[in-house]
Amino acid sequence: YFLSGVNSALGAVGVLFCASVLPGDTNSRGHRRRVHYVCVCFSLPAVPPVILVYPETQAQEPGVSASLRCYAEGIPDPKLTWLKNGLDLKPRSSKQLSLIANGSELLIGSVRYEDTGAYTCIAKNEVGVDEDISSLFVEDSAKKTLANILWREEGLSVGNMFYIFSDEGITVLQPSECEVRRQMKRRDREQAEEQICPPVSSSPSDSCVWSSAVNVRDKYIYVSQPPLSRLLLLDVQAQKVVQVVATDPFPVKLQYDKSHDQVWVLTWGSADRTRPSLQVIPQASVGEVHHAVRTTFQRVNDIFIPPTNLIITHVRFAFLFLKNEPAVHKIDLETLHRVKTISLKNYSCVPQSMAYTHMSGVYFIHCQNLHKNSFKNPPPPQLLVDSVTDTVIGPNLNLSGQAFVSQDGRFVVTPQTQTSKLTVQTVSFQGELRLNQELHNPLAVSDLVFQPSFTESNQHLVVATSGTGTDLLFGDLSSGSVEVIKSLKYPISPKDWPWGGPNRVVVSSGPFGQYLVTPSSESIFVLNGKQRTPHCEVSDIKRGNTVVWVGEV
Repeated sequence: YFLSGVNSALGAVGVLFCASVLPGDTNSRGHRRRVHYVCVCFSLPAVPPVILVYPETQAQEPGVSASLRCYAEGIPDPKLTWLKNGLDLKPRSSKQLSLIANGSELLIGSVRYEDTGAYTCIAKNEVGVDEDISSLFVEDSAKKTLANILWREEGLSVGNMFYIFSDEGITVLQPSECEVRRQMKRRDREQAEEQICPPVSSSPSDSCVWSSAVNVRDKYIYVSQPPLSRLLLLDVQAQKVVQVVATDPFPVKLQYDKSHDQVWVLTWGSADRTRPSLQVIPQASVGEVHHAVRTTFQRVNDIFIPPTNLIITHVRFAFLFLKNEPAVHKIDLETLHRVKTISLKNYSCVPQSMAYTHMSGVYFIHCQNLHKNSFKNPPPPQLLVDSVTDTVIGPNLNLSGQAFVSQDGRFVVTPQTQTSKLTVQTVSFQGELRLNQELHNPLAVSDLVFQPSFTESNQHLVVATSGTGTDLLFGDLSSGSVEVIKSLKYPISPKDWPWGGPNRVVVSSGPFGQYLVTPSSESIFVLNGKQRTPHCEVSDIKRGNTVVWVGEV
């Protein structure tokens, strides 16, 4: 028997071959013999490409530049080519056309009327091909054309925004112009006369208190308000609050399970985590009324849901960590039942966080010491867990701390506080985990994100924030170079951010965006990732450490 394809639970690509070692005929008494099989799983080192283009449509006036972007994932890396109106595009024959990053960007330096057309990006590797079209219209007074109205009004006023949740309320920020498109104040009444942030008797301040937010298919944003034991539901199209969802006390962390369209809510029960539990909001992107449903899981310290991407579109299992327990619990996202417990006791590991790469089918577990009195000892190294067998492979070299994995699964970066370095590991197309390089890291890293390179295909920048200082780091994974931006003001102090997670987040604007956002204690900084410079500072946004990006519409 042959079973092939993407393992929906794990994202592992492979072929399962099972061979009979005893014949399945009848014996002398006419009974069927028991058939025994030996099964071997072979990795399949090739996956057809999947492609995205941006923008789908744009309108420009003659003489300005136009950029058409193309992003593709596949194994091995797909080659990108462009067509215009179905014909081969040869940028070398025209000075005004250029391909950047091996075709990831088509740049038209000065558009002319004849540049109007349908531009097709084609991604091809040895096992498949995918394509998508980006349309360009070149017309006089382009702002008055229908194409431009659709592009500007839909593409910029609704999508391509950062939603920032701060003491003052909710800010909708358009990054390229550093323009505040909407401000929802804390005493505004939006849904059923509910204030966005009503006063809380237990809170000494008169400020909004937020902890976590998730983007649900660029349609809704769910954001938690722990002291109010509720979530707010924002409609992205209308840019307003449309519902209040009651939860168990102190909802502190949200995760969106895109595969099953459900939002998981980790609640603490109280400010000191006395009764932690999990709730689920089913059908999070559909319907008019949403409710949080209690699950049977108690004493939950955290939940990890493996991410999806262009290739891995369905995830079946997630993992729970229970308070002070040296184990991870595998749960079925469809049935909401526990299916397995993976013990980490032999490694004295209490799990703190997890990461996953589909390229090798390996989980990375960030550990803390099992024994509370061992604070003087260094933390245990990361553990590697095989996603097929759910067994612990062993430590990941001598690396400790949290692992961060790029969206394509090819880079694993671990900040090392003891050595002031970022350790970079790569994952080959055969699934081999290799030590690649170490980047000098002068920061006590609070948060880290990946941004696709603007000059080389299939490469990334890492952007890391400091949890204690004013610096931010750009690291180029292709060259190993590091640039540090200083004087971004001090972050929120850890005591003012009691919800776990980074006290200074950094949020990127998706695979095509060049802008990032990171807060200081009293303002928001917008960064230009392409130029690796600060872009602007938006003042009077205090404790804006809950940030969501809403991408292309």
